[in-house]
Amino acid sequence: MEATSSPMAELCTCRADEAWRCIRTHMKREHIAAAHLRQIRGVEVFNPQLRLLRLTRRGRRWSTESLFPNYLFARFALKSMLEKVRYTPAVKVVLRFGDRVPEIPDAVIEDLRQGLSELGSTVLADTPLEGEEVEIATGPFVGTKALVTHVLPGKQRARILVDVMGRSVPAELSLDFVLFNRRSAARIALDRVASVSVDEPMPQNSALATGVLPLDNPNMALVEGPQTSPVVNVSRV
Repeated sequence: MEATSSPMAELCTCRADEAWRCIRTHMKREHIAAAHLRQIRGVEVFNPQLRLLRLTRRGRRWSTESLFPNYLFARFALKSMLEKVRYTPAVKVVLRFGDRVPEIPDAVIEDLRQGLSELGSTVLADTPLEGEEVEIATGPFVGTKALVTHVLPGKQRARILVDVMGRSVPAELSLDFVLFNRRSAARIALDRVASVSVDEPMPQNSALATGVLPLDNPNMALVEGPQTSPVVNVSRV
């Protein structure tokens, strides 16, 4: 007699390999990939985003940006759902190392969600760094380069040194009047986490505190890229 499996047994087998996995999307298509993936039954999606106040040549503008540009996370059963996920519009590839599709521990995703929730009530604004060269965007010194000596985030101002006829002259300007290197959403979040709540600091091993998203392979992780290149790299840790 040929053995048959019950629907319940098949369901348990399918759910046995459910786990969070990293999805690489086409450039700036995370939101599109997330929308399509959410339409697939049995797939849970986490597309971490932050709402930031960016300085542009037209003034400050609100911007919603991915915490990990070109990446998002999906929880699904590998054996039964991999092909559907791979060929979802805007998905470029399911991250793998060799012939393995690594898993992201549930606790890491939960930690990241909690950290983003705590930052949700905070106004996150991009600011220059101390020691950074900026450009004055208005006034008699428009186009002049200056060196940032101190940032006053509470007042949204910066103290700078301007070269005037060979002399370094100190000045203080609103951040609305200077142009500086754009930082990634993840870097802004990391800097914010590092500066808040001295009494109740975020755990040092949390994903937001470290900028590292560990995978189930102890030698691999997703890490926040350099400040001047807001991308996520796959690196050994």
